Amino acid sequence: MKIAISTESDYVSAHFGRCPHYTLVEIEGDKVLTRELIDSPGHQPGFLPGFLAERGVTCVITGGMGPRAQSLFTQQGIETVVGVSGKLDEVIEKLLKGELEGGESLCEHGENPCQK
Repeated sequence: MKIAISTESDYVSAHFGRCPHYTLVEIEGDKVLTRELIDSPGHQPGFLPGFLAERGVTCVITGGMGPRAQSLFTQQGIETVVGVSGKLDEVIEKLLKGELEGGESLCEHGENPCQK
């Protein structure tokens, strides 16, 4: 399984489409096979699902993502997990242990600074 995590410094970013980097993590069982930090190609509506699908990503983890983006990822066969926060290494460890839980999107869409 290959996962893309929205990344800002050593933390999960609150907004998937506007983060500066993505950490791509390839996991097999309870082991990390590869880990790569890539620069964000920028926020272009509808672009990221295809961009990440071409890289073999099957799941994205983030603090927040709008419903339209979640739908576009689903159309690409990519699962989305929102409502995740914390240090990147701790999130990956929880994922490996099967303890990672999503929740409400940390970036509400509408009258919110995340829309700017």
